[in-house]
Amino acid sequence: MILTQILYGWGGLNEALFHLINGATPQSLAPLVQFFTFAGSYWTAPAVMVGLWLSAKRTSGEGRANAINSALILFVIAFVVAFVTASLLKVTLAFPRPSLVFGDAIRLIGEADSRYSLPSGHATFSALVVSALWTLVNKRLRWILILYLVAVGWSRVAAGMHFPADVVAGWILGIASTQIAKRMLIWRSVKAPVAGLWYGLAVAIAMLDQLAKSLVSDHVTLLEMRPITPFFNLVHVLNPGAAFSFLASAGGWQRYFFLAVAVFACGWLIAILSRPRPNIEATGFAMILGGALSNALDRALRGPVVDYFDFYWNVWHWPAFNIADVAICIGAGLILVMAFKKSEQASIGNPGGVNENN
Repeated sequence: MILTQILYGWGGLNEALFHLINGATPQSLAPLVQFFTFAGSYWTAPAVMVGLWLSAKRTSGEGRANAINSALILFVIAFVVAFVTASLLKVTLAFPRPSLVFGDAIRLIGEADSRYSLPSGHATFSALVVSALWTLVNKRLRWILILYLVAVGWSRVAAGMHFPADVVAGWILGIASTQIAKRMLIWRSVKAPVAGLWYGLAVAIAMLDQLAKSLVSDHVTLLEMRPITPFFNLVHVLNPGAAFSFLASAGGWQRYFFLAVAVFACGWLIAILSRPRPNIEATGFAMILGGALSNALDRALRGPVVDYFDFYWNVWHWPAFNIADVAICIGAGLILVMAFKKSEQASIGNPGGVNENN
């Protein structure tokens, strides 16, 4: 408790700075707060990736194009590292948001969650963006990056969503994740344009699934069933088990077990994709990574995984699932196809299975 007060409370300075910034922000600046909140959101990650990719394509100089491609792959790897780490920190620490601590005594712009205050995801993301672009811009433009970083952090405190300590922790996590990504690139000698495509696919799948889950959670009541076709319903169910409700009836330990497995699997898949592979095989691994990443985020933040697809025939229903489950299954199928092809090619090249070393 004392250590928390020192590292997080800053001896009372954390709360004092929050009240100073939040209280001094007039309601007239609410649009500006919302703008920087959006600019620092994880949902703008695809725009950053597409922007870097297009910049590399339109750049005539090979050296400049390689630098932009390197920034792209650095950003994607760092994003995955930060995404997983922030999720684990949030659910492990479960620090309360200012709205829960102070109630109506603060100005709130938007809807705040009651938990998961540290680290600030917006601050983390803004630090990832700044770290990725830092070497691509000149000294004058770096001041704009710093202003963007500070503005995003300010917007979260001004909106009443986070304490200053949450913002600082997010900045540290974003910078640290970028450094880890740099070490991974050096270790694996990644070819940036190729690996970046697969990491980008994984992130896109994870974000698409998270968007679908957010829409279902916001607009479909828990356990509600909305008929779409004679064989398909849109539902909102919570699955504490694995894909297709495997181990859903276990006693609760499965949340941490599957979360640990998912984190390990994500790290392993990132390493796998850092090596050159056939396109079909790499696509399969990227789809599995995206699905595993999204479901891991659910387990960290929600506990159970949100499922929303319900296919049925007469009275028989297939266990509800989501886009992440579909991606994992398709990815596994692509990898199996490649394995069979390699097996066939090996049999043709070595009839009868005779060992050529003998």
